[in-house]
Amino acid sequence: MMENEFCEGGSVKCKSELDNNDFLDEKRKDGRQKPYSCDICKMSFSQKGNLIVHKRVHTGEKPYRCDICGKSFSRSNYLTTHKLVHAGEKPYRCDICGKSFPEGNRLSRHKRIHTGEKPYHCDICGKSFSLSDLLTKHKRVHTGEKPYRCDICGQVFTQKHTLITHRRVHTGEKPYRCDICGKSFSDGSCFTRHKSVHIIEVTYHCDICGKSFFRRDHLANHRRVHTGEKPYQCEICDKSFSIKNSLARHKLTHT
Repeated sequence: MMENEFCEGGSVKCKSELDNNDFLDEKRKDGRQKPYSCDICKMSFSQKGNLIVHKRVHTGEKPYRCDICGKSFSRSNYLTTHKLVHAGEKPYRCDICGKSFPEGNRLSRHKRIHTGEKPYHCDICGKSFSLSDLLTKHKRVHTGEKPYRCDICGQVFTQKHTLITHRRVHTGEKPYRCDICGKSFSDGSCFTRHKSVHIIEVTYHCDICGKSFFRRDHLANHRRVHTGEKPYQCEICDKSFSIKNSLARHKLTHT
């Protein structure tokens, strides 16, 4: 089975999905013709199938879809590895923190979090990394490689997440929503900066228990915990509620 990397947040990706090392290794092999060249980054391959798979790095194509959760992958073996997550078998347990993994090599990579081991070294500047994909991303600082291309405007990027954020300029998608004022953002860092605006805003304090709220209506809802007021009444069964959302949920029981 393809060797895998353990990634932050608990997700698991195949090693070659992360840094494309299988293709890089092929390129380094001496005495082997590589007649198939990528028209985007000029990387060459000895087999046409490898070129087809490689180009999905640029296009973002993911034709292999998990029938359980809907997640998609660029290669069939990535999907096979992913399905182990749904199988629930995790026999390899970390003796430091207790976290479990379906494969031993994932456990080995995870343990570097505890040991601080960084076996992947940049041959240009000497900087070290705990995961091979981190080294691959770092080396683009030196090479200037930008393998991720926007299929709408053609702009290229060194990191996949930067391309994802950029495409929202075209699509208008704003997945980050402030739960205080309702404003939405396309970029997570902009959203984080925005939230600091509310930290200095005047807060509303409960004069009974001292609890504070950013919004006046939230304070009003809270004070009903103390007063027992229930101004929202169901017109079907006459049951009353202190919060409007509670009434809305209750009404679903009548439908």
